[in-house]
Amino acid sequence: MSAILKAPLTVEFPFTRSLGPVQSAFLTGLRERVVLGVRAGDGRVVVPPVEYDPVTAEEIRDLVEVASTGTVSTWAWNHEPRRGQPLGTPFAWVLVRLDGADTALLHALDVPGPDAVRTGMRVRLRWAEERSGAITDIACFEPYDGEPEEPAGHGGEFAEPVTGIVAPARLDYTYAPGRAQTGYINALAERRNVGERCPSCRKVYVPPRGACPTCGVATAGQVEVGPGGTLTTFCIVNIKAKNLDIEVPYVYGHIALDGADLALHGRIAGIPYDQVRIGLRVEPVWTEGARYPDHYRPTGEPDAEHDTFKELL
Repeated sequence: MSAILKAPLTVEFPFTRSLGPVQSAFLTGLRERVVLGVRAGDGRVVVPPVEYDPVTAEEIRDLVEVASTGTVSTWAWNHEPRRGQPLGTPFAWVLVRLDGADTALLHALDVPGPDAVRTGMRVRLRWAEERSGAITDIACFEPYDGEPEEPAGHGGEFAEPVTGIVAPARLDYTYAPGRAQTGYINALAERRNVGERCPSCRKVYVPPRGACPTCGVATAGQVEVGPGGTLTTFCIVNIKAKNLDIEVPYVYGHIALDGADLALHGRIAGIPYDQVRIGLRVEPVWTEGARYPDHYRPTGEPDAEHDTFKELL
């Protein structure tokens, strides 16, 4: 049996969102070294602020400035910071109830080691040198032995308020496809498509999942399918992806390979995008050294009859 495959993968994208009046005031305040919370219906001051009362769900807008000093309510030590975290050296994640607030704010505490942090210790915000209206305008917290700082009394009105943010999202992980998909991937390297058959319902799944999603039993016995197939549905992509050298618009679709009972997805090329249609007969196109088809192109055969693939839509 061949070795089970594994590979490091990264999912990364920029998350863009607009801000309502409460979040806009909070982030604009951070840019100006001001921390704002919001007063809930029961009188509590919530920091970070929310737009709706956590108890009554009523909309709340009463902004309240709180101090930049506070108390650690709980903590956890981070011995190995990851990419994009607030500090590049080991630090403590802390929940801090700022003076004047009734809820806690999560951020990093810069201390030399876990022995230097404790529940109940006093801390103060350390502001970033360059601020743009983001939670990262708070560089971190640091220990503080002085008197509680009083809010400056800012009313929450700022010039050039922050109205939107772009937050980068990234997930790094190691993916192991397992026995069934390892066999599928190894077959692709030989320019073959293989699936596995359910011993109960007899359906052939490509790519194989290791178990039948309908019967709940393990699949076994490789079944070679294709190479041709039928386009069962598709979409036209008009947004160019980063690091993807494909001109837009292009077509991505679900393809039911001959002999398979599950459609896989692939790019459709070799035909104008506005001539692509459901039922189009296609075949894979391989590039030199590739482990999988680059795209699928029309075979020139007549379109498949709807009844031959309707169960795969």
